[in-house]
Amino acid sequence: MSGGSIRTAAAAPAGGRPAVLGAALLAVAFWGATPVATKLAVSGLDPLAVGLLRTLLAGLLAVPLLALARLAPPRAPAGRALLAVSALGGFVLFPVLFSLGLGRTSAAHGALILAVLPIFTGLIAAALERRRPRARWWLGAGLAAAGTVWLVAGRFGLAAPGASLTGDLLVIASALAASTGYVAGARAARGAGTWAVTFWGLALGGLVLLPALPLVLEAEQLLQADGGVWLSLLYLAGVSSILAYAAWYWALGQGDMGRTGTIQFAQPVVGLVLAALILGEALTWPLLLAAVVIIGGVALAQGGARPAEN
Repeated sequence: MSGGSIRTAAAAPAGGRPAVLGAALLAVAFWGATPVATKLAVSGLDPLAVGLLRTLLAGLLAVPLLALARLAPPRAPAGRALLAVSALGGFVLFPVLFSLGLGRTSAAHGALILAVLPIFTGLIAAALERRRPRARWWLGAGLAAAGTVWLVAGRFGLAAPGASLTGDLLVIASALAASTGYVAGARAARGAGTWAVTFWGLALGGLVLLPALPLVLEAEQLLQADGGVWLSLLYLAGVSSILAYAAWYWALGQGDMGRTGTIQFAQPVVGLVLAALILGEALTWPLLLAAVVIIGGVALAQGGARPAEN
């Protein structure tokens, strides 16, 4: 991958619709499998160590890509500050909090809670831009929030085995951190480009977390980790953090952004199915109903995402 190909990807002629659809579906499948991969990783390593290693390994992969593509960080002080916030939210706090959360809750709960990421992102962006979303957005956001509260409360037989309130709240905190990182990264990308912000964010996140690794992980633990744990870590670092982003950004750049973006509604569905198939987590009717409410609310909010006129 050359530097020119990265910089001009969004401006390239539109590719064939099957290729765009395939790339978008691939990215959603990659991200949908992230809760399951995280759950497998934390089954063999300390959850905090998993969060650190995910970003550290991704950062190691990002550094040569930065050098190969000659991607520079934002030049303006404001852009660099936004890059720092993006790295902190998306590549430091999110993987750590999410891994800690998945150590205490089910992959199904994690997948459904992450479905509200667009709601958090839209709310933070609207607050920063001092714009009022449309009534439809608020209705969808309220519906998704109600589904999430019902899911997290788990007072009516809804909670899956292995799910806990503490774990769910940690996943919610991770989603808030990721959304903050997304908004800051989007603003920083206006001057530096999406790829530069993504790869520099991974590199900076790894640099921040590196000193903490010896405090939470001993070399003996890594040697004792089985192949499944290592495969899960490599998946989180190389596939979830890099390949999925590459496929998603390419699809958005080549196809209709509005239509392509709706494919992301399938992400929590992928997570639920994989949690059942790979981890054997039960898909109860209350859980599936919560999924319908959350995904439906997010879809409704996305349809009313355009800000109302002031």
